[in-house]
Amino acid sequence: MKIDEGNFILGLINKNEKALDYVIDNYGWIIKSIVKKHLYNLKSTQEECINDILLGIWNNIKSFNRGKGDFKNWVAGIAKFKCIDYKRKYLKGLEYENIDDLNITIPDNTHQEIIKNELDDDINEILNCLKENDRDLFYKVYIEEKEINDITKEMGVKREVIYNRLSRGKKKIQKIFKVLENRG
Repeated sequence: MKIDEGNFILGLINKNEKALDYVIDNYGWIIKSIVKKHLYNLKSTQEECINDILLGIWNNIKSFNRGKGDFKNWVAGIAKFKCIDYKRKYLKGLEYENIDDLNITIPDNTHQEIIKNELDDDINEILNCLKENDRDLFYKVYIEEKEINDITKEMGVKREVIYNRLSRGKKKIQKIFKVLENRG
């Protein structure tokens, strides 16, 4: 079976490696562009991030819904969030680095601050479309990684309310990214 635009998604669902090759050939530029934009100063992790994005596409293709948007936007979303994960992972790694193994006379946190500022800017850009209460909720759930039960106690609302607000917020963010992607 020849893989083309009409059947590559079915090929991915059926775990046909040629379908993944098709994705790399036809959508790889999107992945590389996003990774280079967001991880430009972490060149050593760019290739690993690209591989994780492709693995994410491979493992999660069943969650793609053509009715909710096109494949290009879906891939761009996966790439953007993987890049954010890599920045967070990098920052956490810096926190636990063994100081005895380093040969630095004056501490230089410039690189760490740049990455942290970029990550904060990316997060603010993504969450900027939400109301302040919803931004706070997304920040607690996805950045601070607080448990839902703790958030319900802290905010004095039911779990269902939190899940509904998260769901509406995700849809709003996805809608805005689709509009931006269609402009670009």
